Amino acid sequence: MIMTDKELQDRTKKFALRVIKLVRELEKDSIGRIIGKQLLRSATSIAANYRGVCRAKSVKDFIAKLAVVIEEADETIFWLEIISEADLIKKILIEDLLKEANELTAIMVASRHSAIVNQKIKKSN
Repeated sequence: MIMTDKELQDRTKKFALRVIKLVRELEKDSIGRIIGKQLLRSATSIAANYRGVCRAKSVKDFIAKLAVVIEEADETIFWLEIISEADLIKKILIEDLLKEANELTAIMVASRHSAIVNQKIKKSN
């Protein structure tokens, strides 16, 4: 299924909102605050930076901006794994978010790869 830019913007935004709810459930101790802040920053950055991708000025700009989204998505996966493996929140509450983070990462990686291939094809013609 091919998603439109708007659909993917909505999906990344919903993901960010879900992460906000998860972060609210973390303990308010130093570990919860530090890890929660890191997760919140990376997860909301996926949505914010994807909006920038949609306004890229060129293919080169699109590819570069998408790389940032991929990095943030991968970092989000890392923090979700840390929360899960450190038993900071019940694993069942993280499973769906982790699945969505992995799916978003895969979508962004595939999109970036397609843009790179298309750019190379265009240059060779």
